[in-house]
Amino acid sequence: MKYLYTLCLMILLVVGSSFVADNETNLVTSTKIMRVYPNPATSYIIFEFDKSVDKTYSLQIFAFFGKKMTEQRLTDAKLNITLDDNYLRGLYIYQLRDQTGKIVESGKFQVNK
Repeated sequence: MKYLYTLCLMILLVVGSSFVADNETNLVTSTKIMRVYPNPATSYIIFEFDKSVDKTYSLQIFAFFGKKMTEQRLTDAKLNITLDDNYLRGLYIYQLRDQTGKIVESGKFQVNK
């Protein structure tokens, strides 16, 4: 039963939603997130952004099964996220979003606790 649940969840993730950045021209413009480290992470993860990134952007982190874990507005060129006890071992998706909610950039990182 657990296998069937996992399979259905994976199909829903692939078909139902996409973590690909919204871009009306479908062209890759420029990278806003320069570095994500350490990867795999244990107690914290650091995101370094391009200096031109808009301060109205927000960074959202989701567990691989879709639960929103964190949302923080950008305040600096470097953002340090503490991985509390809610972050279990596994794969996480991050999304950089503009003020309208469109995904500017996305990626993934792993947590090993």
